[in-house]
Amino acid sequence: MRFVLLLIVLVASSGVARSQTDAPSQPQETPQPQATVQPPVHLQEKPQPQHETAVAAEFRLEGDRFHESCVHFNAGSCAQLLFTDHPLHIAAGSLAPQNGFAGGPALVLHYDASKYLIKWNFDAVGSANGSWRAGAYMKIIPTAMKGVVVNRSGKKHKGVSLFSAPYFTLFTQAISLNKIGFYGLGPSSTATARTFFGMTETIAGATANVPVPKLGPLNLSLIGEVNGRFVTIRGNHGENSPSIETKFSPATAPGLNTQPAFIQFGEGLRMKPQLFNGFISLDYLANFQQFVASGDSSFSFRRLNLDFSHEIPIYHGVTSRSDTKAFGPDECGSDLKSQPCPSYKSRNRYGSVNLRFLLTESMTSGGSMVPFYFQPTLGGSDVNGSASLPSFQDYRFRAPNVVLYHASIEHSIFSLPMGVILGADAGKAVLTRGDIGIDHLRHSYSAGVTLRAGGFPMVVLMFAYGGHEGNHFIANMNTSLLGGSARPSLF
Repeated sequence: MRFVLLLIVLVASSGVARSQTDAPSQPQETPQPQATVQPPVHLQEKPQPQHETAVAAEFRLEGDRFHESCVHFNAGSCAQLLFTDHPLHIAAGSLAPQNGFAGGPALVLHYDASKYLIKWNFDAVGSANGSWRAGAYMKIIPTAMKGVVVNRSGKKHKGVSLFSAPYFTLFTQAISLNKIGFYGLGPSSTATARTFFGMTETIAGATANVPVPKLGPLNLSLIGEVNGRFVTIRGNHGENSPSIETKFSPATAPGLNTQPAFIQFGEGLRMKPQLFNGFISLDYLANFQQFVASGDSSFSFRRLNLDFSHEIPIYHGVTSRSDTKAFGPDECGSDLKSQPCPSYKSRNRYGSVNLRFLLTESMTSGGSMVPFYFQPTLGGSDVNGSASLPSFQDYRFRAPNVVLYHASIEHSIFSLPMGVILGADAGKAVLTRGDIGIDHLRHSYSAGVTLRAGGFPMVVLMFAYGGHEGNHFIANMNTSLLGGSARPSLF
C-alpha cells in the first residue's frame, strides 16, 4: 500500500513539472539601475584648485557660503554672513557720539605657523555727517607657550586655561570726527557754553600683554605700549551752537591753536582674579602714561589711570563674555583659532551686577598744560564711546582729572537675545588733583535695553535722567564692532 501511495505522489509531481515547462514563458523584467540623487549645485563639493594659497582658499570658501546663504536666500544666515564672516564682511558700529553710525568693508586674515599665530584686521568706515575711520591691526600670538591651567583652588587640571599666551599688537589708525562738544574745562562749566569742533587723529603704535603665571590665581599680566599721536583741530561752523574758537582761546582751551606731534609711552598691570569659587570676577587695571610733545615741552604731561571693575554673576558659572583682547576689532570666535562667529540664534540666560571705580589723574611740570583734546570727559559718552553720567550731554565735563563711580544690573529677557539694564553713576571732573574726592559729585540714573546676539555688536538703547540738566536718550552700537578687542584710545 505504501508503494502505491508513493507512486501516486511521483506521478502527480511529474505532471505539475510538465505543465510549468509547457506554459508560455513570461518576459523577465530587467533590473533598472537606481537613479543617484544629486545634491543641489550650490551644495556640491567643488574640487580644490591646485597650488591654491590659504588666502585664496578662504575667499573661495566664503564665496561658497555666500552662494548657499544669500543666493539661495536665508535671511538670518545671509545677514550673519554679510556682517560677521571672514575674510571679508561689512563693518558696522557707532563712531564717537554726535558723529553717527558708520559702515564700510572689513578684511580679516590670519597666518597659523607652528609657533605663533598672526592675525590681520583691516577696515574703513564712514558716517552720514562725513566722519570716518580707517585702520590696520595686527596681532602676534605665540602658540608654543601653553597657558597655565588651574582650578579655583589653584590646583592644575584639564579645565579652562586661566593664563593665555602673551600677545602683541601693531596698528595704525586714522579717524576724522566732525562734531565734538566743548563746554569749557572743569566742574564749573555750563551747558549754555556749548561749542563744537572737529578733530583728525592718526595713531601708530604697538602694545604688549605678557601674563605672569607664577603668581597663580591673581591672573596678572604686564602691559606696555608705545604710540605716536598726530592731532589736528578745526572749527565747526555748521551746527546750532558756535564753533570753539569763537568763545574759547588757547588760555581756556590749551592746544586750540597748536597741536604738536606726541610720542606716548605706557606701562601697567592688569589683574583678573576670580573670587569665592567664581562668584566675583575682578578686572583691575593700573596704567601710567607719558605724553611727550615734540618741539614744545609745554604740552608734555603724565597720567595715572586706575580702572577697577567687578562683575557678580547672578547665575553661577555664567559670565557676560569671554576675554577677547587677543582678537582683532573686526573678528570674533570661540577661541583664538576659531574664525566663525557664534550663531545669531545663540541664547544664554544671563544676569550680573557690575561695579566700577575709575580714577584718572594728570601730572604736569613747570608751566606745562594738558591739551584739551587729550583730557578725559564725563557726561553721555566720551570720544571712545564709553558711557558715564549718561543723563548729561556728551562730553559735558572735561578736565585733566576725573573720578567715576558706576553700578549697574543687567538681566536677559527670557530666551530672547535682549536684556534690561539699570544703572547709577556719580562722578566729577576737576582741574587739580587736590579736588578729587567724594564731595560735590554729579549724579545720573539710567534704564534701557541691550542687544546681545551671537557675534553681532552689542547695541544699547538707554534713557537717563537726573543731574538737573534734563534727560538724555542714548543709542549706541559697540565701537569694537564684533566684540573683539577695543580700538586704541583717542586720548
